[in-house]
Amino acid sequence: MKKLLVLIVLVPFAFTAAFAQITKDQSVAEWTRAKAYTKAYLDAMPADGYAFKPTPEMRSFAGQMLHLADADYFFVGTATGKESPIGRTSLEKTVPQNKEAVTKAVLDSYDWAIATIKAMPDTQLAEITTMGKDMKVARGMLLVKGFEHQTHHRGQTTVYLRLKGATPPNEMLF
Repeated sequence: MKKLLVLIVLVPFAFTAAFAQITKDQSVAEWTRAKAYTKAYLDAMPADGYAFKPTPEMRSFAGQMLHLADADYFFVGTATGKESPIGRTSLEKTVPQNKEAVTKAVLDSYDWAIATIKAMPDTQLAEITTMGKDMKVARGMLLVKGFEHQTHHRGQTTVYLRLKGATPPNEMLF
């Protein structure tokens, strides 16, 4: 039982550490795949579902996707030291919650993230930077955390699609 508990506790750390060791080219490939996967979600939601909220206190489908895009800019910008092209603007608060506007804003965030990661020197991945007030973290780990964040919010929208009668895209692991 103790061995099982140790595995349950340590495997996630080992996975995160291994993921943090991926190369810049692998990171670009993963973000490119994530863009295609997210686009499939954006395409799957009917236009009348973009303002849909499963409950009043939850974000709308559009809000989830725009939050994802805001975080793409934040995490990749912090990891690379590059200024976000949207500045401190929140897409979630400024982009109209319709299919066309949300799709463009979200895909633009991925395009910027991918181009910015491509331009990042390989040596920068291991550099330590500050996030927030005083959190010290490796730049490569910030890319991992940003990737994890967008995966989390895209995954949440599976329920939104089902509730609107749409079929979520098949998983795109590769």
